[in-house]
Amino acid sequence: MAKLVVLTQSLAGRSHELAAERTTVGRVEDNAFQIAEPSVSSHHCEILLHGGEIVVKDLNSTNGSFINGEKITESVLKPGQTLRLGNIELKLDVPGAPPAPSAPSAPSAPSKAPAAPPKKEPVKAASGGVSLSELEGGGRPPGFDSSSVFTKKKKGKAMIFWIVVGAVMLIMLIIIFVVIGRAHS
Repeated sequence: MAKLVVLTQSLAGRSHELAAERTTVGRVEDNAFQIAEPSVSSHHCEILLHGGEIVVKDLNSTNGSFINGEKITESVLKPGQTLRLGNIELKLDVPGAPPAPSAPSAPSAPSKAPAAPPKKEPVKAASGGVSLSELEGGGRPPGFDSSSVFTKKKKGKAMIFWIVVGAVMLIMLIIIFVVIGRAHS
């Protein structure tokens, strides 16, 4: 049975068998495969089983989905290829299947001319991301703190909004009491 195996050092060894026709992958608990890492979107991508093909469909994630370093919106993932979601790298493992070529392919897209070889630039997710070469070299560079790069939205703006609304209401009440007080005198 096909499965996704996490390669990234901090989560190495985790895997998920692709038993269902549709598997959602993301940071929050309602996904079939939860990857609780800040660079992974809450609902990052879905994995679809179409016949003998495994198709990855990005769900408008913040940091994108990549197959062998190429950004995809929807593409076939073949055995041995690397899928990157944010800063997390996974490999498709299919027992007994030969490894696939390094370039991703679009689902059911006929090719009439030979494709140009893909660029082999290290791609990073957001600022402070980790390239494949850095991962192969032993993980994040010294002093890298992912908590300073990826943070959840803060409630500070909402708090300021409610303080302003409260102050305006208080001023309006004072004005009303002053007007009523002058009317009675």
